Amino acid sequence: MEEVLRNMIEDGDHRFWGLLGCKFLGYDGERVRLAMKAGLQHTNSMGIIHGGVLTSLMDQAMGMAALALRPQGACVTTNLNVHFLSAMKEGELIITARVVHEGGRTLTTEAEIRDSADTVGAIATATFRSIPQSRLQEKG
Repeated sequence: MEEVLRNMIEDGDHRFWGLLGCKFLGYDGERVRLAMKAGLQHTNSMGIIHGGVLTSLMDQAMGMAALALRPQGACVTTNLNVHFLSAMKEGELIITARVVHEGGRTLTTEAEIRDSADTVGAIATATFRSIPQSRLQEKG
């Protein structure tokens, strides 16, 4: 599990992870924790963190939580629901995600984003489909 997450993080600087500016805080066997220093480049015209940034952060964290349970392949998002609760400003954001249900080829996850004042900015749930390594190699 940790190896697959470590490989994803090491490769991430050249991918969307690096563009967002994510930092891996850890995985405790149940929850993935990420952080991001939100800056001006992450804001919308109202000066708050863009909802697309918040959504992407939660999708990333939930995908990592799903992959931690299914490290032998890949996990792709098939459904994503987001609730924006409080406007987030520039500064440190903490993202926490976990798998809440495993069933066959699907995993259901949840995530939240908090700021440095511990205010919940957004929550999300998502469904991921697990794709076995053998299917990835067929398409590769």
